[in-house]
Amino acid sequence: MIGIILVILMFINRKEELSFLEKLYKSNKKEVLILYGRRRVGKTELIKQFIKNINSENVIYFLADKSGLKTNAERFYEKAAKKFNLPKVKVDDFRDAFNLLKIIPNNRIVVVIDEFSYLLEDKNTSAIFQHIIDEILDDRFFIILCGSLVGLMESLMSYKNPLYGRRTAQLKLSPLNFLHVREYFKNTDIETVVKIYSVTGGIPMYFKLFKGEDFEKELNEVVFSKTSILYEEVEFILREEVGDVHRYYLILEALAKGYNRVSEISSVTGVEAKDLPKYLRVLMSLDLVEREIPITEGLKSKKGRYKIKDNFFRFWFRFVYPNKSEIEIGTYEMDYLSFNKYVGEVFEYIAKEFLIELNKNDNLPFKFSKIGRWWHKGEEVDLITLNENERKALFVEVKWKELSVKEVYGIFKDLERKSELVGLKEYDKYYCVFCKGIKGKIELDVNYLVFDLESLEQYSVSE
Repeated sequence: MIGIILVILMFINRKEELSFLEKLYKSNKKEVLILYGRRRVGKTELIKQFIKNINSENVIYFLADKSGLKTNAERFYEKAAKKFNLPKVKVDDFRDAFNLLKIIPNNRIVVVIDEFSYLLEDKNTSAIFQHIIDEILDDRFFIILCGSLVGLMESLMSYKNPLYGRRTAQLKLSPLNFLHVREYFKNTDIETVVKIYSVTGGIPMYFKLFKGEDFEKELNEVVFSKTSILYEEVEFILREEVGDVHRYYLILEALAKGYNRVSEISSVTGVEAKDLPKYLRVLMSLDLVEREIPITEGLKSKKGRYKIKDNFFRFWFRFVYPNKSEIEIGTYEMDYLSFNKYVGEVFEYIAKEFLIELNKNDNLPFKFSKIGRWWHKGEEVDLITLNENERKALFVEVKWKELSVKEVYGIFKDLERKSELVGLKEYDKYYCVFCKGIKGKIELDVNYLVFDLESLEQYSVSE
């Protein structure tokens, strides 16, 4: 590895999330957790691992469906009655079922209702569970309400919802970061893993479809085959979350093509600029889109621009959606020059993740509290990290290519020039190049850092 030597412990397999669930379990008081996140992100696997870790017999895991509130309540109680030898009676709704659960002997009782968002299609669900939480549950109960329809699950936490204030905790499960995906593909060369991550992001079900042996062949099978589950995945998710998908398609396609300002998006989609914010807010709530502002600007800055945040959606709208006609008749051929440029864009996100991990473990020259991009009048810096109290800044250029020593020195010189344009006067300035690799040996002063794929490799296999 080039640059500083790293001795790092990394969180593996949702350690932080599992620890959080176990803390709630051991609290010895009534707990109501709203656990949610986009489909395929690994919520059910997290719950299963949690149940395995606590090794308790008093756990009820129930998977809801769209058969209606009453039918689900009946199925829920039938399962509980069979497991705990409860009275074999008919229940009218979940209130009856939870009242009967109180017969279980005095032990911690964990109830998981997965796909709870399906139950929310009945307008009475929130009021019923408000009554259950307020009037029926005692301190033995730990309830996990889990759902994949992000909009519906977040509505539970809104002021107007009957369940407002009833939760004791919430956890929005995010995709895994690159280093976790790297760990899954520990026997695959890291450049291939970067490509896989560029396509799938950190969604476990997506990246597990790849073997990591022949990327181009697997990409065709996993994404560009009409029989692959990923071929229609984007449409399925959007239909479930937003219903009328037409305008969302137009907006996401525009973002994938690089139109990132409201005026630009409006111009290419035909959606009026005054209407765009409501669609963009929905996409941001789903973690599909993000609003980016220069790191030196405030949140209300007019320089904000929008980007697709989710790797798979970004890839799908860049390479699948515009080429569906050719894919359908089997004539599409992937443009790997364009794909390589696309990977370079994702590599910036990987660099950001990496710097955040280094920061957590005090493996940078200073601890930063802000990280982001900067741009102004045609000038850009890929990443800047700031410690505003200590007045220190790190300027980062990301290149998805192998660089010569001369090229690295040239990038450092350009970063020094750009740093003067940012306006961080009286800051101690540091400079970093993040690339695929360096051809040759490089000598670095203390204010200069270089990270490459080997740096990622050494970090990701650290225990």
